[in-house]
Amino acid sequence: MPDKNDLLLDSVSEALEDLADYIAEKFEGFAVAVSFQQDQLCVVVPRENLVKVMTALRDDKEINMHQLIDVTAVDFPDRAKRFEVVYHLLSVRHNHRVRVKVLVNDDELVPSMVELFSSAGWFEREVFDMYGIYFEDHPDLRRILTDYGFEGHPQRKDFPLTGYKEVRYDETQKRVVYEPVKLTQDFRKFDNLSPWEGMVDVMLPGDEKATKPEHGYRGENKGK
Repeated sequence: MPDKNDLLLDSVSEALEDLADYIAEKFEGFAVAVSFQQDQLCVVVPRENLVKVMTALRDDKEINMHQLIDVTAVDFPDRAKRFEVVYHLLSVRHNHRVRVKVLVNDDELVPSMVELFSSAGWFEREVFDMYGIYFEDHPDLRRILTDYGFEGHPQRKDFPLTGYKEVRYDETQKRVVYEPVKLTQDFRKFDNLSPWEGMVDVMLPGDEKATKPEHGYRGENKGK
């Protein structure tokens, strides 16, 4: 006899598949891509159609995504569209979650969702602060986690781990001062390789022992 939890999961997955088909049909002319990523319903929307799609996801009775529970971003420096701006929507009525993605470059503006979802205000400020993505028509787009004089955007993949400035309290001036980061060695950027992966064509002391001698190892041919 099937377990109740298995039946529940099957019903949820069937409901999500039906929702995916409904969304794909509803936005057929909006260049929307609907797919499942790790059992999460994902909708990729062109930047110019974002407002229309998000409005429909909120107001359509069959979808009813009335809650924007998070806005974040992902940085892919090697892509033509470097950033993915990610919106997580929740329907309390239908118990559905939908992830909406918008692909943008660092010089493109993303329409703000503040008029549709009031919770977007702080979320978009955080994305702006961490990634440097600008949201068009945001009522108060400024940094929210870093300081006013902070340089750069910490969640970008090309941001150095040490930052650009260091902060200290100056006893002489009796105030906090900002100074450029000074390092004796260039450890500002990392290639994320382990020491063994990074050691290419380098002979270390003792490595010669790993070379098999012409006469073979001791006792290797014994008994033959």
